[in-house]
Amino acid sequence: MIARRSFLIASTTALAAPVFAQGRSALLADAMQNLPQLHSLQIQRAGEVVFAKAQKGPGLDRLANIKSYSKSVVALLLGTAIHRREISSVDASLQEVAPRLLPANATPGAEDITMEDLVTLRAGLERTSGGNYGEWISSSNWIADALSRPMVATPGGQMLYSTGSTHVLGAALTEATGKSLLTLSRERLGGPLDIEIPAWTRDPQGYYLGGNEMAITPRSMLKIAVLLRDRGVYANKQVIPENWIAASMKPYGRSAFSGLGYGYGWFLLPSGYALARGYGGQIIAAHPDRKLAVAITSDPTRPARSGGYFGDLIRLLDGPILNMA
Repeated sequence: MIARRSFLIASTTALAAPVFAQGRSALLADAMQNLPQLHSLQIQRAGEVVFAKAQKGPGLDRLANIKSYSKSVVALLLGTAIHRREISSVDASLQEVAPRLLPANATPGAEDITMEDLVTLRAGLERTSGGNYGEWISSSNWIADALSRPMVATPGGQMLYSTGSTHVLGAALTEATGKSLLTLSRERLGGPLDIEIPAWTRDPQGYYLGGNEMAITPRSMLKIAVLLRDRGVYANKQVIPENWIAASMKPYGRSAFSGLGYGYGWFLLPSGYALARGYGGQIIAAHPDRKLAVAITSDPTRPARSGGYFGDLIRLLDGPILNMA
């Protein structure tokens, strides 16, 4: 009798599982329709893509501008440079790694800013993002402009969200490795993950913009989410050092805008996600404990504030998507 009951329970569960999954997918599709800025959503649980839909935009296989999500890519590349001893450690200063980047009028103390200060956005220099962004990219030398801005906080202290910090970090990687950020991205991410990374914006001195304007496909975004979720492993190969991924998921600062913790290029949600975030609502999210990897693209021309659309996306991640695990 017990055996028969167990068989019936197992059979019922097996039959119910597809219906349950279909119900969850229907709920997500409905949720997407209520978010008019949302272009695409993909969810991978363990080794299976359980949801993939593009309701607007160029679709899943055409390039999407990932905006400031690029900062997280630069952070991964820093991990590879340290692993290969091209840079001695996260504590290495700008003076040690790339002295040529320091302008004659650099703000006193800029030479002592470390790689960790840059990757955690705690350089201490006045921000080049927000209202300062246009003036910064209109300058004749983006690196010199960023490094000659006033010191408004102690380096290694307060998180100051600034694309200039990540751009300096990207240029430092180029100086340390002798390779452009484009070449590094293609060799150390594009090749191992089999993703296309086309050239993007460069500054007046020829350095690729470290922190904005990179474009990859939504399917490629999902691969990077899987890489992060699986602690730097992709297709059974250790692409990014595991210890770097572990360090990346520790909070070193906190965003003044969203209140979220920030690691080595990744926002950290209380629910357990590590998150890359780009203007307009470009997101990849990894939840190692739940074996979830998520990629989201949105209208890149409209803002996604923490109290608005970005907040809606976080509720989507923490609610129906997390419940799929």
